[in-house]
Amino acid sequence: MSKKDIMGEIAKANSSVIKGVDKSEIKHWANIYIMGQRYEVPADLTIMQAMEYAGFRFIHSCGCRAGFCGACSTIYRLKGDYRLKTAMACQTRVEEGMFLVQLPFSPAVKPRWNIEKTGYEDGAFLAYFPEIARCVSCNTCTKACPQDLQVMDYIQAALRGDFKKVSELSFDCIQCGMCAVRCPAEIVHYHVAQFGREMYGRYGYPRNAVLDKRVSDIKKGVYDKEFKDLVKKNKDELVKIYKDQLANKDKFIKGG
Repeated sequence: MSKKDIMGEIAKANSSVIKGVDKSEIKHWANIYIMGQRYEVPADLTIMQAMEYAGFRFIHSCGCRAGFCGACSTIYRLKGDYRLKTAMACQTRVEEGMFLVQLPFSPAVKPRWNIEKTGYEDGAFLAYFPEIARCVSCNTCTKACPQDLQVMDYIQAALRGDFKKVSELSFDCIQCGMCAVRCPAEIVHYHVAQFGREMYGRYGYPRNAVLDKRVSDIKKGVYDKEFKDLVKKNKDELVKIYKDQLANKDKFIKGG
C-alpha cells in the first residue's frame, strides 16, 4: 500500500466525527484559530478532529491518534491567557478561543552511543550530553510536558549520574519533544532519558533469576515443540488457550 493510500485509510477511520455532520444537531460550538484563521467547530471534538473538520488533512504528525506516540504534540494559547499550553492534539478537546500555534523547528540531534562500550559511571551523561550542565532549573520543561513528568528533576538526576532516578522519572516519556522546544539551554531531554533507561536496564536493574532461566530454556530449545504446536492451531483454539491462561493468570505468573 502506498503512503498516500495509508494516510487515506487513517483519515477514513476518523471520518465518523468529521463528515456528514448535521449542524442542526450540534448544540455546542467553539471558535478556534488555526494559523490565524477563525473556524467554528463542534465543541466536543479533539484538536486533531477539529482541524480535519475545518478542512485540513494530516499527511504527517498524526501518528497513532491514541495519545501514545507523541507525534501530534501541540502548542496553543487561550484568549486572554498569556501562558503557552502544551498537549497531544489527538486527546485534547478544543476550547473556545483556542489559538493553535505552529511549532518552530527545534534541533534534536541524538548522539550515538554503545552501551556495551560505555562505562556505567557518573560522568557518562555529561560525556554524551554536555549541554545538561547548562540547565538553569527554570522548570519550563516540566511545565511543557503533556505527560506531567518531572522532566527537570530527571535532568538534575542525570547531572548527578543517577541512572535509576532518570529511568524512574522518565519511564512514561513518549518523546513528543515539547520539553526540548521550550528549553532555553537547548537540552534534548528525551534523548538523555532514553540513554539513562538503556544504561540502567543493561547495568543497574536487578537481574531476575526466573527470567534468566526462561531465556536459557528458550536458547536450549526446551519450548521448540510447544511453539511449533501452537502455530498450527486455528483461531478458536488460540482464543481458548488465551482465555484459559487468563483465568489462571496467578498460577501462570508464578510459573505453576
